[in-house]
Amino acid sequence: MRRQRFCLYLCGLALICSALSPTGYGDQITRQTYLEQLQSVLPQERPDRGRVTPLDVTWQDWLERTGELPPDFDAMPSIPFLPDPLLLDEGEKNIPVTTIAQWREKRDWMSKEIQHWITGTFPPPPDNLKASILSEKTDGKITIQIVELRFGPDHKAKITIELYIPPGNGPFPVFLTPGGDGTGWITVAQAVQRGYIGCYYAGCDANDDTEDFAEIWFPDYDFTRLMRRAWGAHRVIDYLYTMPIVDKERIGLTGLSRDGKQVLMAAAFDQRIKAVIPCSGGTGAEDPWRYTVDKFDNETIAEITTNFPFWMHPRLRFFIGREHKLPVDQNLLMALVAPRGLLITSAFFEDQGNPWGIEQNYHNVKRVYEFLGVENKLGLYMRHGYHSPSARDIEVFVDFFDTIFERGRIPVPCVQHYDYSFAKWRGLSGECMDPHEYPEKGIQDLFIWSKNDTIQSTSAWEKKKKDIRTRIQTILGEEPPAISPGRRSDYLNDVIVQPRVRNSVGSRDVLMGKLYFPANSEGQPVKDKFPVVIHLYEYSYPTGFGRRPPLLNDMIEQGFAVYVFNQIGFGNRVEEGTRFYERYPHWSKLGRMIADVRWSVDALCELDFIDKERIYMVGYALGATIGLYSAAFDERIAGIASICGFTPMRLDTAEKGTEGIRAFSHLHGLIPRLGFFVGVENRIPYDFHEILACIAPRPLFVIAPQWDRDATLRDVEQCVEEVGKVYKLYDAEQKLERFLPNDYNHFSGAMQEKVMDWLKTKQ
Repeated sequence: MRRQRFCLYLCGLALICSALSPTGYGDQITRQTYLEQLQSVLPQERPDRGRVTPLDVTWQDWLERTGELPPDFDAMPSIPFLPDPLLLDEGEKNIPVTTIAQWREKRDWMSKEIQHWITGTFPPPPDNLKASILSEKTDGKITIQIVELRFGPDHKAKITIELYIPPGNGPFPVFLTPGGDGTGWITVAQAVQRGYIGCYYAGCDANDDTEDFAEIWFPDYDFTRLMRRAWGAHRVIDYLYTMPIVDKERIGLTGLSRDGKQVLMAAAFDQRIKAVIPCSGGTGAEDPWRYTVDKFDNETIAEITTNFPFWMHPRLRFFIGREHKLPVDQNLLMALVAPRGLLITSAFFEDQGNPWGIEQNYHNVKRVYEFLGVENKLGLYMRHGYHSPSARDIEVFVDFFDTIFERGRIPVPCVQHYDYSFAKWRGLSGECMDPHEYPEKGIQDLFIWSKNDTIQSTSAWEKKKKDIRTRIQTILGEEPPAISPGRRSDYLNDVIVQPRVRNSVGSRDVLMGKLYFPANSEGQPVKDKFPVVIHLYEYSYPTGFGRRPPLLNDMIEQGFAVYVFNQIGFGNRVEEGTRFYERYPHWSKLGRMIADVRWSVDALCELDFIDKERIYMVGYALGATIGLYSAAFDERIAGIASICGFTPMRLDTAEKGTEGIRAFSHLHGLIPRLGFFVGVENRIPYDFHEILACIAPRPLFVIAPQWDRDATLRDVEQCVEEVGKVYKLYDAEQKLERFLPNDYNHFSGAMQEKVMDWLKTKQ
């Protein structure tokens, strides 16, 4: 009954809005329909995690109370890459920022948009701050004070701080971080011994005075929990400014994890914070929303707004699967810190992180620092290890503050592992291809052999297949003569998170990966000939296959052996990929990935308990792309399931609002030579319809969600229909299958079930 009333309310609201909005009634219905579709695929809400707002327990409650609908995505510009901080009216007029006045205009816009979509709005600084010293003691030469600050309407709001003051008259710089009771996720001890006032404030999970802010200022301001904590940090600085022993021009702020998110928010909106270090904040901090999606195997908007619905504004949830429509991103939040000090830091092997995405943020924000002439105030510090920093890392943090505050001369760190660019590759390779030397083509040319000849037999098609492979190899580059790399010992194998498997599962190290199989109590295979699945993973930069490989246990339970390995540049092979093009300027990373698959098949075929006639592949996103290329070249692969693996390149032009072939040539550096065809995609020498057709007549299962931001469904369907002609030529139409769920780009439970059903027919 409640939902019926809500639907009637929305219909009435739509009728009213039709008279007020130029998009009219139909737009309201479209947005409502999209909302219902989105809700049908989202994870179930977690009301036990906390209220979304003071009046709403869940996102659904918020929707019903406010009547908000998703934005009109069709009317919003698509920004597939990180938003440009040096463009005004991006996606429309695209006015370059060339003056400080324009930069201030852009800053104002970024501030308002970030508050609207992500952090919520917050009150102006109160003018009635009162401070009470609750206690004071000494520890050696250090003075420790507990201070309570009161402010706001009737002084209802409070925040407690702990000060660790070194001996002397000052003025002292300040090392500020969330915490309490002498502890925090980041300690102030090392900063205090280097001459800083250490200051904790009660704005973290274990010690939080800011939660009451929501009730006190609602509904005039709708700041979220993390923004409330950030605003609490601002109030601490109000007090620090009243202390003569504080050096007001040398206040540094840092925090870890969710506190890393809040300190970045705090610094973005308070110019008095002269340097900030968001540490391992991940999604909502140093990792952009556009790269915190399922294909990067990290914490997505869906996850963060389900598990922590109070951290960000409820509007952010509308952008699940539509991240490219979000007007702002974390690079713009970081840009608000400029020209003050910013050290972006995280760990390579954070199981919810994305070091590649973090470096993309760094490169983007660096342009702002260069524009303002302060590029020496921006740093990047990516450490080996997991989530929490060690003592040596805290020393680096204090080094950074010292350098920004002109107290020390240790260079600002900047060690990059993903500094690829198309321009840099061109300089290394010296290559230049003229796309106009290649004819214009669409994706309907499979049976065309020459102007006067068409393919009408499988033997004729086999000849064209060789030509297609040659054209593909031309773009993939020149593979050097090589032999299988064999098994290599690597301490990072022990560092990377390993998948959890059941007790009845055995494993063996094979080449650069691991083979799992049904096993007896002694860990030996339970039968002689297993069908095997090579499971290729998405853009899992920090963990490779290790974080949470879907279907691993399910496939083993169904009697399959499963082989997984990390692609070059991923997991324990991060550094192996860093200088790839300095070593192999005329090859490609994707070419190397295909070679890795081929070597893996070689190794699997040598195992006596593997059925070499039944080697299948399953891949999602990048993994699917690698699998399709590999299957097109290697006839030993008996079949493949591709999930979100492709969209026709010749049709994936800038007008589609996707990353297009730049994802291969400019972003990830997978196939650099494709970069010569940007803007003239119809001259690319091959396309995915030819890759897929080279797999015929072997089983091919294509899963393509209907609202995949990286693909155009009608183009994918056209591609598969064209490929169907080749399968028909072999009288094997039943071996080409597809599933087009009403969903966004992720490997959902429904998609996994379909893959398992497909695999069961291959036993």
